[in-house]
Amino acid sequence: MFDVVLAFFTPEIIAQIVKAVIGLAVFFLTYLILNRIIKKIVFKKLKAQTAMIVMRGIRYTFFVLVVIYVLEIFNINLTALFGAAGIAGVAIGFASQTSMSNVISGFFVLTDQALKVGDFITVDEISGTVDTISMLSVKVRTPDGKIVRIPNETIINAKLQNVSSYPTRRYDVVVTVSYNTDLRKALEVLETVPAKCPSVLADPKPIVFCTSFGASGIDLTLGVWLNNSDLLAVRNQVFVAIKETFDSAGIAIPFPQVDVHMVS
Repeated sequence: MFDVVLAFFTPEIIAQIVKAVIGLAVFFLTYLILNRIIKKIVFKKLKAQTAMIVMRGIRYTFFVLVVIYVLEIFNINLTALFGAAGIAGVAIGFASQTSMSNVISGFFVLTDQALKVGDFITVDEISGTVDTISMLSVKVRTPDGKIVRIPNETIINAKLQNVSSYPTRRYDVVVTVSYNTDLRKALEVLETVPAKCPSVLADPKPIVFCTSFGASGIDLTLGVWLNNSDLLAVRNQVFVAIKETFDSAGIAIPFPQVDVHMVS
């Protein structure tokens, strides 16, 4: 056994191994230096999503160059290897159609720019902040601290809601008043609510309008504008202000009820 090992490690093989080790060390040091320099430039000049794509491209390029370098040192026929890889790739492709579909969808997700790292999105009733975007999936961090992986194919086919595309958004609250309520008075009282909420923006101006005739009363809608970061604060302020203002004005918010008529 020892003789076989000695026979294998000829001076030529040892020279090739030494050359490969030195080459790998040079490639690794070069990658670390360039990666640090490029990362500073890329993340400073580009969006986080685009920067991630660039850094992945650089990583994959270095990996391919290293593999080619090592194969050439040991005189491995690249043409035959690529031919075998092509046949294997076809077989793997048929076996992993879903993954390929996600990769193709990932290309559109990355180029469409409908979302980016840090955005708060909703997809198929899953809401959270985008943590990473890759060629296979998008990972979001939910408000309760969970990581949810959403395949890119789902991102493309589902209705994507991105509330972070603009710095401000409108938040609508539907309030129901009894059919016995003076509707004009209810609208006037509701218009005073935004001024009592410190986090609500004055511009654009809040809006109040009638929505529909509901089963238990008339639905009114109050729409207020806010900074995305103030959503929870605005929700609490608006709900508290509506309840206190309506109580002070003597306007009741009805609960679901049914009128039963007895026929003799």
